Amino acid sequence: MKTKSLKIKVHGRVQGVGFRYSTVHAAVKSGVTGWVRNEWDGTVLIYCEGDSKSVDLFVSWCRKGPTLSHVISLDITDVPYQGLYNSFKIEY
Repeated sequence: MKTKSLKIKVHGRVQGVGFRYSTVHAAVKSGVTGWVRNEWDGTVLIYCEGDSKSVDLFVSWCRKGPTLSHVISLDITDVPYQGLYNSFKIEY
């Protein structure tokens, strides 16, 4: 199984719309682990890891986000696989 890990910066109307909570649900459903947090600049930052297929499925969800959000763009960066997470959580 090929593993993959990404940092994803989500731009748009993504704070104050339940984005982080929906991201946790989407991550669990996709089978990825990691974290999500709001950034000071109004974006949302996500670290996710898992098998390539699961990560790709999760990224597809991130491109749309939850109903009340409006995702304009994603900055996606490949990062070294850490294997440190066994769940997906909100970081504060």
